[in-house]
Amino acid sequence: MPEYKKSGYLTSGFKLFHLKDNEHREFSYHYHDFHKILILLRGDITYCIEGRTYDLLPWDIVLVHAGEVHRPIIKSDGLYDRIIIYVAPEFLLAEQEDDCDLGLCFRPDYLNRSHVLRLPSAPAEKVRGAISALDSSIDDTDFAAALHQKVLFQEFMIQLNRATLHNGVLFIANSPSDGKITEVLNYVAAHLTEDISVSDLSARFYLSRYYLMHAFKEQTGYTIGHYISTKRLLLSRELVSRGMPITEACYACGFKNYSTFSRAYKKCFGESPRESRQSISV
Repeated sequence: MPEYKKSGYLTSGFKLFHLKDNEHREFSYHYHDFHKILILLRGDITYCIEGRTYDLLPWDIVLVHAGEVHRPIIKSDGLYDRIIIYVAPEFLLAEQEDDCDLGLCFRPDYLNRSHVLRLPSAPAEKVRGAISALDSSIDDTDFAAALHQKVLFQEFMIQLNRATLHNGVLFIANSPSDGKITEVLNYVAAHLTEDISVSDLSARFYLSRYYLMHAFKEQTGYTIGHYISTKRLLLSRELVSRGMPITEACYACGFKNYSTFSRAYKKCFGESPRESRQSISV
């Protein structure tokens, strides 16, 4: 089985796509080092995110946090029509005010409930209106088009977070592909900075090492070691972006050796922790 890799690119605060597939495609598990929002417009789609599956309906909004392994499964022939937004975590942090956090919907307490938001008819109007306006901005070449798109993106995020805060969305139930692997994922998330080994996980969840390693990769696309390392690197990048000293971030995320951390960081993000700090500060 191939090792699943990071996918996509983002060189700005956010990037918007409207994609359509008319032929049946197979999508591999992949992850990004930025957040992803998908709005399904049409298609018979099941979305898989880290061992959980969601059956989508039109206008469902899928929220994928940076580093989460995911893929869509197209269940039947027909048009797969969706809007995709890539969002840099640093961009949301830069936009944050004391009384306003546009990244609220990406917080773990929301994503742990569900990665998919469904809009009831009444509260949906403002969110759908914001989505439609944002979609129309893709082909805009008029004066200040980029600035206008940024304003429309901010409006979409405001309306989405308002709906989330005021019970204007339904958190769609997920179906774990493998309940045990979901338990393992939850445990790793809760103990990410601690020592975690395959043997410890095998004993804790009463699974054979072979089954655990095989099922984990089948459900997430990662080996266990790669998964834990990537999650720690993403956490360290977030801590660095929030101003934590690089060496402190290294050890706070569970790494035992700075040089190992630095090499892994550069391999994952294409730049050293120090270069990352400088780019964030620009």
